[in-house]
Amino acid sequence: MIEHVDPFIGTSATDLPVPTGLAATWWWPKPQVGNTHPGATYPFGMVSACAYSGSYPTGYGLYELNTEGVPPQRRDRQLASGFTHFQQSGTGAIRKYYNYFKVTPMLEPLDSLGADWELLDERAEPGYYAATLSSGIRAEITVGPKSAVHRYTFPAHRDARLVIDFSAGGLGIPYGATVPLRAHLEALGPGVAQAEIVVEGAPLAVHLECDAGDWRQLLWYDRRLMPGGTRLDFDRIRPTTLRPFGLMWRGRAEPGQVVELRFGFSLRGVEQAKANLLADCGGTSTAAAGAGVTATSFDARHAETSAAWRRHLGKIRVETPSTERRQVFATALYHSLIKPCFAPDESPFWPTDGPFVFDLCTMWDIYRTQLPLITALFPDRAVELANALLYVCEEEGNLPIGYRMAKGADRFSRQGSALAQTFLADLCQLGVTGVDWDWALVHMDLDLRRAYGEEYLLRGVAHPVTHTLDLAFGYHCTALVARYVGDLQLAAQCEELATQWRNAYDPGTGLLVDSSFYEGGKWNYSFRVLHDMAARIELAGGDEAFLALLDAFFGYGADPVTQVGVRPGVAELLAGYALNRFEGLNNEPDMEVPWAYHYVGRPDRTAEVVHAAVQGQFGLGRGGLPGNDDSGGLSSWYVWASLGLFPIAGQSMYLVNAPAFSQARVDLGGEELAIETTGFVEPTPGGPVQYVQSASLDGRPLHQSWVSARELHRGGRLQIDLGPEPSAWGTTSRPPSVSPSSPTAVAS
Repeated sequence: MIEHVDPFIGTSATDLPVPTGLAATWWWPKPQVGNTHPGATYPFGMVSACAYSGSYPTGYGLYELNTEGVPPQRRDRQLASGFTHFQQSGTGAIRKYYNYFKVTPMLEPLDSLGADWELLDERAEPGYYAATLSSGIRAEITVGPKSAVHRYTFPAHRDARLVIDFSAGGLGIPYGATVPLRAHLEALGPGVAQAEIVVEGAPLAVHLECDAGDWRQLLWYDRRLMPGGTRLDFDRIRPTTLRPFGLMWRGRAEPGQVVELRFGFSLRGVEQAKANLLADCGGTSTAAAGAGVTATSFDARHAETSAAWRRHLGKIRVETPSTERRQVFATALYHSLIKPCFAPDESPFWPTDGPFVFDLCTMWDIYRTQLPLITALFPDRAVELANALLYVCEEEGNLPIGYRMAKGADRFSRQGSALAQTFLADLCQLGVTGVDWDWALVHMDLDLRRAYGEEYLLRGVAHPVTHTLDLAFGYHCTALVARYVGDLQLAAQCEELATQWRNAYDPGTGLLVDSSFYEGGKWNYSFRVLHDMAARIELAGGDEAFLALLDAFFGYGADPVTQVGVRPGVAELLAGYALNRFEGLNNEPDMEVPWAYHYVGRPDRTAEVVHAAVQGQFGLGRGGLPGNDDSGGLSSWYVWASLGLFPIAGQSMYLVNAPAFSQARVDLGGEELAIETTGFVEPTPGGPVQYVQSASLDGRPLHQSWVSARELHRGGRLQIDLGPEPSAWGTTSRPPSVSPSSPTAVAS
């Protein structure tokens, strides 16, 4: 699968065929750009590295800050002023932008530091990025779990340089720079140095080694060299006093001369950074006064990282004669496995060892799709993540909505509440080991009673009203864990509080009550797949009324719409929001809504919407994503939808739909699930929809349109028979709900 991944997909503005059919009625105002980057990454690793242009939001690419419509360009071609470490993946408007320790290979004087060179002959694959600067220098980068290795090939030059700027960070957009608070840099010997930079409240340490032969090693400050200097110490830096500073090597470059630079990173000091480099790259360099790695350490690290990606991407195999569709799927799976960043024993915020995770950006983006994918494919990682979240809660007071390598209250509380509870409840219901569920229950319960939870307890509703749905579902999830550990009193209390989701809805409209909404409007949030869908549908007026609302939302019978362009105005946005329309996967609350049709016995409608999205909104090339990938949340949606499954987060259940591939093999934590079809026809954009005619699991007929997660995770053979017309399959039963439902089919 690794050879089919294209890390450039999603790095530029959306460039897909004009939508047709049902998809032409959808309207999405959010940024029409994937916001991914093609840099070197390790599966769930701590470090990434990429060419740096200063553009929003990853530091790579062409664009200005953008929160709506087509992104405005700040560059007319791919440029870079160097190569940086630590990038987000696919996220939108966040405050912390990373991009630390910028490395710039130069043939110019130090005064030219910060200049841009055009990127030529870019190449990327999982774990590897390369480009040639227009200066003629070839750059290659690979990474390990906690390290990065650079290799630069220089042309002949009498005074070449390799410069590291330890003061750089953030983006080149207004208010995008990250200013270090404190910094300590020390040259330990020829080719060896260490530093600790406190950025956004996090002490990021690095141990580095450089094989530059007889080149001179020099410290520099404010673009002036410091011959003979071995230390730079800044105990108090302010934006008004910051001057760039760093380390460099300079000397004569012979034609094709190679310089290798290795970084070990840690959030717990330079000694641990050195140990991390030793663990990732096998030793110290010969230039570091000790035997160890040779000039082939880049190739060795690259090979190990490629092997790790091959193992991770090999968890799912699909069958298709289409190279293009295989490439789109492989890249979606790749993007799903970059974040969060797992950094065990690295927490800088509390002294104990144990699991630590950052770049959880954010639960609102990933809890429906990516976290269930991690749970399914890598249950050990899911357990590690669960324990990391519980440590955060114990140390900081809340289960996080978002969490990055930074201090501060910027935890995305406006987006949602109680979303970690869904992830924990799924793990608990699967019966995984490795989590102390009594400990987890304490924090799940206490977390619900803080922040928006106080208003919920006092008034039975919290605004923005979407938090009411979050908290009600959080109580439902907590009740499941309470019953698991035997605390029946707490379970009953939580179950009663979980019924207050009703307070969020207006029975007169079947939609949410008026409130403010975080991205999107009332309709985008009104069709959440709740734990009590039977009562939710009854509140809307029954199956027919709920179906009519869904059909209006997805644009059945509606005219095509016009998408927003660059810098859309207020009037344009208001007119679009007045459509009350599905935002075509470019808004997280909409991601699960196509499967709401299952709850009124209309899986055929799910098939139509999902087909239109999978076949029309994902493609090849830099513009191959319909919107922000959001740490893999969007790509994970594509993976699930293509397999014909969708996880209902917190309910330990998968809804079944027509797959987009004739066959697939999924390694579910060591148990293989084979998804096979009959009657399959290779799908095409705008082509006919395929509908489920019947299904079976290990030869047992599956008349209902769902299967429990515990049952599916045992592996086996899921057989799905397809046809060109809707069938009676899934129409006479409903997915589980807290309240009993009437299994009356809704007519076409």
